[in-house]
Amino acid sequence: MSTTQNEINPQVKKGSFLIENSKSLLFIAGAVVVLIAIYIWYQNVYLKNRAEEASAKMYKAEQYIGVDSLANKAIKGDSGYPGFEKIADEYENTKSANLANLYLGGIYLRKGEYKKATEALGKYSETGSPVADPLALGLLGDAYSELKDYKQAATYYKKAADKTGNNFTSPMFLKKLGLVQEQLKDFKAAEDAYTKIKTEYPASEEASMIDSYIARAHAQVK
Repeated sequence: MSTTQNEINPQVKKGSFLIENSKSLLFIAGAVVVLIAIYIWYQNVYLKNRAEEASAKMYKAEQYIGVDSLANKAIKGDSGYPGFEKIADEYENTKSANLANLYLGGIYLRKGEYKKATEALGKYSETGSPVADPLALGLLGDAYSELKDYKQAATYYKKAADKTGNNFTSPMFLKKLGLVQEQLKDFKAAEDAYTKIKTEYPASEEASMIDSYIARAHAQVK
């Protein structure tokens, strides 16, 4: 019975994978280097240039935000400038696109297009901003509340209230949380939300009139 070369020298068999696939492994290593280089270029050059371009085009749409009659121009743009819709779509992964989604959510809410508001706001990514981040969550709560999806509204109001813990946004969203909890017939949760305003944010505007809300919710607790 003959003996193969690999059986005589097991070291050949042990290293055969590396020997037979050395060209493939070198190709893979080269591909990884290329991918890393592409990623660095994408982050530091491509996205940076697109971010600057988007920011430069965005100011006109921002001028239209506060004027109801110009809401459609803010969304769609005009002959010279893109609106928030186009910026959010064409400049994805930039800060301007992210902010455009927040703007769109607010405009759609004002127009009564609540489903579109949830879609736009759902694309917003948190930035660490103590203003924009809780606002986006609270606006989502508003949109779901208008759609009578009170469970979802409560989820987002709670997140918005917990986000920064300041005397302006937190008590405002806690009060809205209490109101939707009442709609859900969870009067204990509503009472807790209202009481939190009184105990943790006594200097807020909401705290000055919250006793009647606490009493109303408490009267329904069984």
